[in-house]
Amino acid sequence: MTSLVDNPRARTAANILAAALGFYWVIHRFWPAPFAILLKGAIVGGLYALIALGISLIYRAQRIISFAQADLGGVGATLAVLLIVAWGWPYLLAVPAGLVVGTAIGVFLEFTIIRRFAKAPRLILTVVTIGVMGLLSAGEGLLPLAFGLKVPPQSFNSPFNFVFHFQGVVFRGNDLLAVAVVPTMLFALAWFLNRTDFGIAVRACAERADRASLLGVPVKRVNTVVWGVAALMSTVALILRAGIVGLPIGGGIGLSLLLPTLGATALGLWERMPTIVVAAIGFGVVEQAVVWHTGSADVVDLVSFAVIVGALFLQRKGVVGRAAGVVSWTSVAEARPLPPELAKLPEVVWTKRALIALSAAVAIAVPFVVGEAKTDLAVLLIVSMIVGLSLLVLSGWTGQISLGQYAFVGVGAVASAWLSLHSGLDITLQLVVAGLIGAGIAIVVGVAALRIPGLSLAVVTFAFAKACSSFFLKHDHFGAIPHQDERVARAAIFGRIVIESERRYYFFALAVLLVCIFAVRGLRASRLGRVLVATRENERGVQAYGVNVVRVKLTAFAFAGFFAAVAGVLVLHMQQALYPGTVSPVQSLTGFTTAVFGGLGSMTGVFAGALYLNLLSWLQTSVPAQLQGVFIILGSGLGVVLVLMVFPDGVGSLVFRLRDNLLRRVADRRGIVVPSLVADVRVAAIEDEEHAADAAAAAVEVLDIIALEETAETEAVGARR
Repeated sequence: MTSLVDNPRARTAANILAAALGFYWVIHRFWPAPFAILLKGAIVGGLYALIALGISLIYRAQRIISFAQADLGGVGATLAVLLIVAWGWPYLLAVPAGLVVGTAIGVFLEFTIIRRFAKAPRLILTVVTIGVMGLLSAGEGLLPLAFGLKVPPQSFNSPFNFVFHFQGVVFRGNDLLAVAVVPTMLFALAWFLNRTDFGIAVRACAERADRASLLGVPVKRVNTVVWGVAALMSTVALILRAGIVGLPIGGGIGLSLLLPTLGATALGLWERMPTIVVAAIGFGVVEQAVVWHTGSADVVDLVSFAVIVGALFLQRKGVVGRAAGVVSWTSVAEARPLPPELAKLPEVVWTKRALIALSAAVAIAVPFVVGEAKTDLAVLLIVSMIVGLSLLVLSGWTGQISLGQYAFVGVGAVASAWLSLHSGLDITLQLVVAGLIGAGIAIVVGVAALRIPGLSLAVVTFAFAKACSSFFLKHDHFGAIPHQDERVARAAIFGRIVIESERRYYFFALAVLLVCIFAVRGLRASRLGRVLVATRENERGVQAYGVNVVRVKLTAFAFAGFFAAVAGVLVLHMQQALYPGTVSPVQSLTGFTTAVFGGLGSMTGVFAGALYLNLLSWLQTSVPAQLQGVFIILGSGLGVVLVLMVFPDGVGSLVFRLRDNLLRRVADRRGIVVPSLVADVRVAAIEDEEHAADAAAAAVEVLDIIALEETAETEAVGARR
């Protein structure tokens, strides 16, 4: 007779029971709450599960993180709520209308936008989903205006009369509806993936899309269905959430739901759907228990950050690595240096010097042209460039995806404010001290890179940004942090050089930027810089040469944290106070999008991205009202998507294309053969030939398989005879 220890199902059931009891003990020990509150949390967590499963479904099909998942259903859910509340539509008409619109939006976005990036790097496509999130958020905010409402409704009444009181908590019809709908959709999704041809096709596309296409799988149609199903699940979840706890219409629906849904997906290793469902329900229970026990939602992000880090650390490293490493997220197209055959030619040398002189002249003239009132915008551009340098070192060179870089900006700002108010330290020394503090905290966060690689690390850094925004860097929780009403004076540099005026402060920030540029250039030219890039390309190969990869990654985090904290010092003294928006998670997502949008392969790329988006922000306030809409669109999520369609390697690639064209002309005029430039002329033809060869090889492979199957059938028939 098989014992319970040898029975896999019994072991699994025992592990599940032990985990549930342990989870309940932790909740009861730290945030004791009535069982009714935990039940309410389980209901909310079920809605998180629908959104998280949508993220997993898209990841299964295309190997990307869809940051737009919650907002995919935001427009449809907003429409349903407005139809019920504003126009008085019956529930059975308004909700289907919202579901149809939400599903149609998912299908439309895949067909018009996502499909255009089918062959783009997965990192670019992930950034595209961030742009789509911004586009959908704008639609959610504008929709109430179409109904003539300045203050949009946040919820609606239950479609049927049902009230149940349990331990002081009221459960209504919407709660009962969620209890019925969520399990139904979970079973329907499981049946769809395991019992239908489309479900099998989704798994085939996830493994090898090109081979699946050759075998007759309609890859494009499968991806369209996946986005439609994901949008439907998100719309259902948000409509139900509006009736239970409300929906922040016009206030960024997707961002408020991003942490628990991304966290649950990461804990489920992006593909294990049962684990994702359990993790999402756990997040909902913890959220409701913490809010009930503490009376504040600020602690929720802190607890979520701790849960995500702790759970990922407890998982086996090999399992996490396989789940995160299915797709290369670290491949960045680095800018090619000047060909040595042309680098020392007089026209090349003097053109380079002229461009440097022109850039210096423009930088010096900015405060005199824009005036004192708008010089702050130029300082913000400098800050964005320094943060871009930090992401260049961390993400561009080392391949560590960080979605929380502005959290370190906030750390630098807080450190500088405390030093200014309590020690009177010179601002130049504040840059150094705050930078070292930022580097130290970055190393602590970077320890996660030793255990949590790839996509999961991105979720950890985003969770850290949320925790800093709502807990770590707030005066309400840490009295030593200066209050946002306290004014921080700009002390003279070395006690002599006054920087009170905006113009003088701009030149000080410009000097700091130049120091950071020279530091990054020196780092890239050093052995450490080469090791950082080599680690990104081939970590095991670097280890074979005796390099301590752990130390290399932590060094990259330290440099990135240092530069970001230095940028925080500049932000603080520009504003002369601490503002919560400095550490907003939106800023971190925007900063990462800006760096990838410009091009993470070079300093020129990250500067081009910062210049593009900040210049558009400045133009929005400088042009006539009739033209402002154009610049708003170009700087919005739609603008980011459109530009990436044209320049998938970032806007910085345009600079290098122009440079290479000019160098090619110089080489032709001089009669110099430059292999790298000559190869560029033939690259399109070569790629076409390679694609044709791959297709032919794959076709031969398919024909061989068919021939083998026919032979096997013939032999089987002969054997039967």
